[in-house]
Amino acid sequence: QVQLVESGGGLVQAGGSLRLSCAASGRTFSPYTLGWFRQAPGKERVFVAGARWSGATTTYADSVKGRFTISRDNAKNTVYLQMNSLKPEDTAVYYCAATGVTGRTEYWGQGTQVTVSS
Repeated sequence: QVQLVESGGGLVQAGGSLRLSCAASGRTFSPYTLGWFRQAPGKERVFVAGARWSGATTTYADSVKGRFTISRDNAKNTVYLQMNSLKPEDTAVYYCAATGVTGRTEYWGQGTQVTVSS
């Protein structure tokens, strides 16, 4: 059974930092891009960041470039999202996702809440 389990969300003041973790299990994830999406109240779920197998190839949404860093530990099947200089507009439920080579996101985590107070 494939599982993506997020942790590390919480409440933080604007300007602060949080690190999210996502532990993947149940299959080999080497062909997959592991990444993060987020969904704010009343809005659609949107892409935040992704990391290919080697971790050397990463992509970011423009809104988080320079503030968020994604990294991947393949030995642990874990992907991280270091979030710095957080803003109230970063408040959302953050979801871990595994996207296959076809570009389709095949697996989702249950989500973790991140709340940034002003």
